[in-house]
Amino acid sequence: MVAGAGGELINNGDVQETLKAHGVLWNHAMSFIKSMCLKCAVELDIPNAIFRHGMPATIAELLEKLSIPEAKSRRLRILMRLLSREGIFKSHITLSGEEAFDLTPISLLLTTVAGDRPSSSPFILMLLDRHLVDPCQQLSHWFRLQDAATTPFEMAHGKSFWELAGDRPEFNDLFNKGMASDSGFVMDVVTHIGGSAFRGVKTLVDVGGGTGMTAAALVEAFPGLACTVFDLPHVVETAERRKGVEFVGGDMFVEVPGADAVLLKWILHDWSDEDCVRILRRCKEAIPPKERGGKVIIIDMVVGVGVQSQTSVQTQLLFDLEMMILTTGKERDEGEWRKLFVASGFGDYKITPAIGLRSIIEVFP
Repeated sequence: MVAGAGGELINNGDVQETLKAHGVLWNHAMSFIKSMCLKCAVELDIPNAIFRHGMPATIAELLEKLSIPEAKSRRLRILMRLLSREGIFKSHITLSGEEAFDLTPISLLLTTVAGDRPSSSPFILMLLDRHLVDPCQQLSHWFRLQDAATTPFEMAHGKSFWELAGDRPEFNDLFNKGMASDSGFVMDVVTHIGGSAFRGVKTLVDVGGGTGMTAAALVEAFPGLACTVFDLPHVVETAERRKGVEFVGGDMFVEVPGADAVLLKWILHDWSDEDCVRILRRCKEAIPPKERGGKVIIIDMVVGVGVQSQTSVQTQLLFDLEMMILTTGKERDEGEWRKLFVASGFGDYKITPAIGLRSIIEVFP
């Protein structure tokens, strides 16, 4: 116990607990800097520089490889130390006593030169782009609004996410590259350990298939499969043509091209329950009955499924909030998915938690 300025007794334990809470509060308040440092590392191409170096790189070596002025050496060291504490990189002390930095399984995902797996860097740059970050400043204002249809994104930019992508080619390109990056990662996993949902399917329509990365991976992995990418006209017009993949422009709320199966990869979480029911009904009209192999294949989060740690739970919650900020959508638990399927007229479904935070859901008419 110690005496306060007014003579009152203060418990040392209470003081220490308060000081600890104060530090945690500051850490949370400044956590956005971690995200911006990650973006900085990707933009500077640090993961590729370390990979090409072939061994842990010192700050001096990184300065040279990245053409960063010597005057910034201390600042770069602090950035690398922070990202190392977060597990993005790993700090080593060399035999000469210098601090050096190496890749971890996390930063390896950010390289474009390591192995055949597509880099996650475009997806990270998309998530941390100012168009997606700025709407977070509108959250408290948004919560006080009676209007639940207007998103924080619209409040910040004056347009919906999809309208802005249609109007600004550079933003549309950033979004398409980010989604293609994620598609490459997901399909690498799906075709190796979660591809049973696609076996036996002869024709498939990838609704919202963007640049066709997913469709191209499926055509290569499953010989005999014919894929159609169905997306908005401004998306398919700029998409690179891929062997074995047909591109069709249109509106999924109006009509979906016919096929044995319809794929919705990370589409429904962008939309409200009412809009999801409309999309699913169009998909149901496009496929044959279950007895003839008809089904809708959904790749999306099922909240509470596929989570192995508190970090995974937190990431699913973060994505739920991200959908609230950017769109009218949300991440759903199994009960919420079931309600959508019943309301859309489907008879059965099967969930396979095969892609970490996301699952493969097969929905049968």
